[in-house]
Amino acid sequence: MIKSMTGFGKSVLQLPTKKITIEVKSLNSKNLDLNARIPSQYREKELEMRNTIAKKLVRGKIDFGLYVEVTGEQTSTKVNEAIVKEYIKQLSNIHDGEALELMKMAVRMPDALKTEREEINEEEFNAIKESLNTALIAIESYRVDEGSALEKDFNIRIKNINSLLKQVIAIDPERIEAVKERLHKAVSDLKEDVDENRFEQELIYYLEKFDITEEKVRLANHLEYFVTTLNSKDSNGKKLGFITQEIGREINTIGSKSNYAPMQQLVVQMKDELEKIKEQLLNVL
Repeated sequence: MIKSMTGFGKSVLQLPTKKITIEVKSLNSKNLDLNARIPSQYREKELEMRNTIAKKLVRGKIDFGLYVEVTGEQTSTKVNEAIVKEYIKQLSNIHDGEALELMKMAVRMPDALKTEREEINEEEFNAIKESLNTALIAIESYRVDEGSALEKDFNIRIKNINSLLKQVIAIDPERIEAVKERLHKAVSDLKEDVDENRFEQELIYYLEKFDITEEKVRLANHLEYFVTTLNSKDSNGKKLGFITQEIGREINTIGSKSNYAPMQQLVVQMKDELEKIKEQLLNVL
């Protein structure tokens, strides 16, 4: 089973005086890249929340947002009365304005308002942790669904490469005959007498250089290993990536050795299928 790194999870927590919304979004990345946007009063708990997210999601470019909306009468911002009164006093010495006008100017001055740091009680944070876990469960479900779609596509691509490999195996004997004919023709065009035994030895040596038996076997094994890994319990996109590199190496070697247009056409089709797999693998956890 594989999982995608793409996903989205959201949960809403309603408290007596505030509503807290948690959102977690994930995109593909080689490593864990976690960006957190949370209010300052929750910063002391940021590391714990980051660890929870990292343990659950493992890898990906992750945006974590915690948004607070005050729904009750409680507010952490207060008027700094002493400062405002002192501003009004000073302003009245330099301006003969009305008290209301002086007040308007005073509240715009620095430190006229003060924000008291709100402490997080344990009960509230426990509720936030539960809400975060709800969001993480949602994004995990999203990742599994996306992974299921990717898995179906990978199986189709691997089957296509397997089918093309069978065609390569089927036409390999005629490729060898075609190579032999070209060599015989090349020698006859020289209009020179050659030692037949010597020629046969050189022909065998030449054909051995173009032999793709090992590549065909290794490619079949790599394709089988890809499917086995795809169906394993854990999602391992990096391992699948390494296997595709080996698949690509065998396909390229077959292409370079083939020296036969019909086989090279099949190789091009295999490369096309493999590139589609590589592109989608970037999204696999």
